[in-house]
Amino acid sequence: MGEVKVLGAWPSPFVMRARIALNLKSADYEFIQETMNPKSQLLLESNPVYKKIPVLLHNQRPVCESMIIVQYIDDAWPTGPSILPSDPYDRAIARFWAAYIDDKWFPSLSTIARAQGEEARVEAIKQVISGIQLLEEAFEKCSKGKSFFSGDSIGLLDIALGCFLGWIKTTEKMAGVKILDPETVPHLVGWAERFCADSAVKEVMPETEKLIAFAKAKFQPPSK
Repeated sequence: MGEVKVLGAWPSPFVMRARIALNLKSADYEFIQETMNPKSQLLLESNPVYKKIPVLLHNQRPVCESMIIVQYIDDAWPTGPSILPSDPYDRAIARFWAAYIDDKWFPSLSTIARAQGEEARVEAIKQVISGIQLLEEAFEKCSKGKSFFSGDSIGLLDIALGCFLGWIKTTEKMAGVKILDPETVPHLVGWAERFCADSAVKEVMPETEKLIAFAKAKFQPPSK
């Protein structure tokens, strides 16, 4: 399939999406760590519009934006396991929930750490919990009683949400809140364990303690 590179950074959940998709396809690739400060010339040339990671370089041709990259990988490596559902309706539903996660749910999760004041923090937590309960319902409908959103194996929606599991655990520990609660979202709790145990995921899922250290350095002001 030619030369494959992923420009990214280890803490990024969006970069994880590209790496998991490639792992599912058993594709060999080079992972190039970006410091983002400053941004490398390769990144600026590969994604001149948004100047963001991840970028997939396939035979030196760049593909940008994480969910577009995942869908590109599914098309470019057709012999591996399918990532997108084969049924058009199921595919549309997976894309709908993936968009919800990126546009509405994840912004609430990231707001918890940056919230100014207790009221803003409580509201962000409320939005995250409400959203995860919606996703619990979506899992029940999409999985049809099987192990993953996509059925028997990891698919588009699993990748879309699963890439945030490390940051969910980090937020739970740092904010003292339970997001994946067995009492309220039991299906997602079981799904999360299966997702993280998959061979395509294990090697790219960052350790919670490393994410906590990264988050403290990034979001908390230095002591005087």
